[in-house]
Amino acid sequence: MSKKIIAWDLGTGGNKTSLYDIQGNCLDETYESYKTTYPHHGWHEQKPNDWWQAVVTSTKRLLNKASVDKNDIVACGISGHSLGVVPLNKEGELLREKTPIWSDGRAVKQAEKFFERYDEKEWYNITGNGFGPQLYSVFKIMWYKDNEYEMYKKIDKIIGTKDYINYKLTGKIVTDQSYASGSGVYNLKEGAYEDGLIEASELPSSIFPEIVPSTEVIGTIKKEIAEKIGLNPTTKVVAGGVDNSCMALGALAYKEGRIYNSLGSSSWIAVSSSEPLLEDNSRPYVFDHVVPGMFASALAIASAGTSFEWVKNNMAKDLINRAEKESKDIYDLINEEASSSPVGANKLLFNPSLGGGMPMDKSTNIRGAFIGLDLKHTRADILRSSMEGIAFGLRLCLDELRKMTDIHDEILLVGGGSKSPLWRQIYADLYEMKIIKSNIDQQAAALGAAAVAAVGTGLWENFDKIDEVHDITEEVQPIPENIEKYNKLLKIYKKAAEYQSDLGDLLIPLKI
Repeated sequence: MSKKIIAWDLGTGGNKTSLYDIQGNCLDETYESYKTTYPHHGWHEQKPNDWWQAVVTSTKRLLNKASVDKNDIVACGISGHSLGVVPLNKEGELLREKTPIWSDGRAVKQAEKFFERYDEKEWYNITGNGFGPQLYSVFKIMWYKDNEYEMYKKIDKIIGTKDYINYKLTGKIVTDQSYASGSGVYNLKEGAYEDGLIEASELPSSIFPEIVPSTEVIGTIKKEIAEKIGLNPTTKVVAGGVDNSCMALGALAYKEGRIYNSLGSSSWIAVSSSEPLLEDNSRPYVFDHVVPGMFASALAIASAGTSFEWVKNNMAKDLINRAEKESKDIYDLINEEASSSPVGANKLLFNPSLGGGMPMDKSTNIRGAFIGLDLKHTRADILRSSMEGIAFGLRLCLDELRKMTDIHDEILLVGGGSKSPLWRQIYADLYEMKIIKSNIDQQAAALGAAAVAAVGTGLWENFDKIDEVHDITEEVQPIPENIEKYNKLLKIYKKAAEYQSDLGDLLIPLKI
């Protein structure tokens, strides 16, 4: 018998099911997407049963494709997107077909109401919840109470995304510490729900699920579900963790001061530490780590890859058409053209805040801009400045984290943006540190979930085996003359961002 692990990476756009051997090598993977709907401004909803169907479909497809004996699969673990609020009644039935996901911002009034009763800064320093407060679970539950009271009265438990999948698999309703730390009522330093925060929410404490360690085996797969999904009913199900923490583990950031950079639609820099990194102005968002005694603290750009996507779609349509005709990767063509522009893109700067700002910005009303644009600039300059602008924004995140803790002198890049050689050099130069890229790339969250399952079921003694799984494929050193140029531009980028915040405050409420 060759023991194997199934890992589910329940992301915003779909579920990825991966098959691992017990050495931590990914043998195969499949992906099944699902939709997000936007019924009103600020509402971002998905169907929990779409998540479940994606897990079922992708798992069956993977097992068929990989020709795996189901008896070889001894454990499974899951990473799930954060801040979910799935309402279940006492019979365990789903009470709402669609539920708000992490990016849903409808609960603004509920957050304001809460902070009339509880000091907002104190709340942040207890919870580490550094996103906009309205995104956190407790305020979404308060919205249920205020707006859908008949449904709310039937609620027995509110659980998260990956906890719903675990419930469907095992019948057990629990969450883990990493996911609970996004509830808005969790005390990071105590590792438990905070009674005072629950009281201020005017919600019953019983609505929040029991918290267990991420590595705890919560049960085995129910017989009828095992038959449906193609797994063995003896397969052990581990609690798993929130995506931020699973990704941190899979990206090597599970020991003191280790750091990684995720480059996707939104992009962030996260550091692992034994104390949560809390600061009232920049507001790092902190999750309990899936690794006991550790925290994952991060600062982010809300619209990094999405801003670059906007530039691509609106300024490079001919390259998109060429890529389709010649069966080439559009981003290879963009990189080729951007590389013809010099460091600093001929003094053209780009701020990527097309989707608004984060707490560390002077105002969340900030919007994106090209700064210094004149008649000499070419599209190559625009493309390069777009890439550099995202790196400038993340450099500001890195600087804030450096003020709070000692971090390692190298940073691992993961995600789609890490594929570009040009971008990797830009990051090395702007961060003034060695950039590393490994074989894991976009598998970080899935690897983290598999590792949690491996440790939880005793297949691994501890998490140190993660280091053995990573094969460093490239190391990029900063170029001194580029550092000097970027540091001159960084001062202007910071000043421009302050002005853009002021302009955003004038533009956003303007009625014309």
